Amino acid sequence: MQSSAKTPEEYLTELESTRREAISAVRNVILENLPDGYEEVMQFGMIAYVVPFNAFSDTYNGQPLMYIALASQKQYMSLYLTSVYADESVSDWFKKRYLATGKKLSMGKSCVRFRKLDDIPLDVVAEVAALTPLERFVEEARVSRSG
Repeated sequence: MQSSAKTPEEYLTELESTRREAISAVRNVILENLPDGYEEVMQFGMIAYVVPFNAFSDTYNGQPLMYIALASQKQYMSLYLTSVYADESVSDWFKKRYLATGKKLSMGKSCVRFRKLDDIPLDVVAEVAALTPLERFVEEARVSRSG
């Protein structure tokens, strides 16, 4: 379910109330904990938190480098965490931290799936959102591109 919304606020208005409440709550946690420099935009039909082009423009697809994204899909909601995907030690930490909350983890490589707000530990979302300063994320992207 890709949205054509131009702003996060417009995206939220498209959602039914239960999904709007859940996505809004996760969005607020991200915004409260996001390190300085990232921008909130709409990207690929999702609310995304990206590295602005003035900080890093050499991307493979001509789009700003995505740090986190949030979306309402057909069967579930998704939280995309590229910092978790990009670093095995961060992935291990995230999975352990998430499971320690007692909540079930439904996750692909970077996509955490949840059906309702109570399925996702907001304290862990706060920690992972705050985890990687923009400068370090950009440096990791540069290193990964150079091989």
